[in-house]
Amino acid sequence: MQYELGWLFFIYSFLGWLLEVLFVAIRRRRYVDRGVLNSPLCIVYGFAGVIIAVTMPDIRESTFFLFLFSALYATVIEWIAGHILERATDTRWWDYSHLPMNLDGYVALPVSVLWGILGVVVVKWGNPLLLDLIRMIPQPAGVIILGVLFVLLAVDAVDTVLTLAGLQNRLPQVEAVGNRMAALTLKMGLWLLGRTERRMVKANPQASFTRAKKAKPTVFAQGCGFYKIVMLFFIGSFLGDIAETIFCRITAGYWMSRSSVVWGPFSIVWGLALALATLLLYRYKDRSSTFLFLVGTLLGGAYEYLCSVFTEIVFGTVFWDYSAIPFNLAGRVNLLYCFFWGIAAVVWFRVCYPVLSRWIEKIPIRPGKIITWCLIVFMSVNVVVSSAALSRYTARANGEPPASQWEVYLDEHFDDERMYAIYPKAVHTEQPQAPAEG
Repeated sequence: MQYELGWLFFIYSFLGWLLEVLFVAIRRRRYVDRGVLNSPLCIVYGFAGVIIAVTMPDIRESTFFLFLFSALYATVIEWIAGHILERATDTRWWDYSHLPMNLDGYVALPVSVLWGILGVVVVKWGNPLLLDLIRMIPQPAGVIILGVLFVLLAVDAVDTVLTLAGLQNRLPQVEAVGNRMAALTLKMGLWLLGRTERRMVKANPQASFTRAKKAKPTVFAQGCGFYKIVMLFFIGSFLGDIAETIFCRITAGYWMSRSSVVWGPFSIVWGLALALATLLLYRYKDRSSTFLFLVGTLLGGAYEYLCSVFTEIVFGTVFWDYSAIPFNLAGRVNLLYCFFWGIAAVVWFRVCYPVLSRWIEKIPIRPGKIITWCLIVFMSVNVVVSSAALSRYTARANGEPPASQWEVYLDEHFDDERMYAIYPKAVHTEQPQAPAEG
């Protein structure tokens, strides 16, 4: 599956680049490379194509939901990419401000409709055709070609990131380097960075690659930066686990674990939801409650659906199933819980966020940074161990004996009884063979 998805990523990235170039050529009557990378790839299209290919096959027979979720995923990816480029180059790379119902000029309803139509075409007809063509390539040769493409993409990405970071303006002069080989290497690197910058400026003349110095913060986690988002992730993970545990006690009549990890009461789904919602909707937090409810309902449903597909593919396990609830979609989401996401968005920005934000910002800067990074390390280890334990849990259910000392350790410390206590609702499934095919 990874092999086919890798090819789909590059194919859709190239087709997206081609579409952008043709659109600009028709509008400006000249060739302009609108891609951010040096290579003929627009990876935004690649990511969107892969996500749609992986998540949508379950609902490919429902054209409406296929259209809706394709539009949602592509729109969110486009919104994120636009703001990342804006922060990196201090300019806009596209602007939909002239279109009706736009948001920041980076996404607009007419464009989202186009993404939805393209998603339907991709899932129903594009992916099956492309997968047939990919399978015509001898797999050993295909793996080698794909590996070379990823290496070239990595080199290209590093060059682009360094250019966006304004590194060329901070490097020492070539003449100041004593070693001839080092000087030659630096000169080649500067030429490559300069070429990349000239190409970007040609595509977008307003782009700026000189990074202004940021003022030293006087308050910990001020605004909506890295430390604030990390702290909100942990708060959301903890509160989400507690809320789900109490909800299950009320509805099911008994206590059960709702944790996502083996150490501690943390629900990763809730933590990520809270962090991502804050990151995406922070600049709109003062908009109307109706706006927050609608956006929260749509994004929450799309997010929960994506999490369900991801965990099933990665762990071969279904952690929740809403098939018995009316108006569900493939058992992964249902209308009632989507409304809960919308209500949660309103409550979060109207009630909870202002209070928690003030509390977080009262933490002294140095201790706050130390605590944040300790939490990051802890959760990183927690997620790795939990992922390995879940994989062994599934493998044991399939009758697979341990193949290493690490797996023996997992079997001893995270046996079926303990795993069932942590994940009582987990249901083992067969690994999906080719979700991209539909």
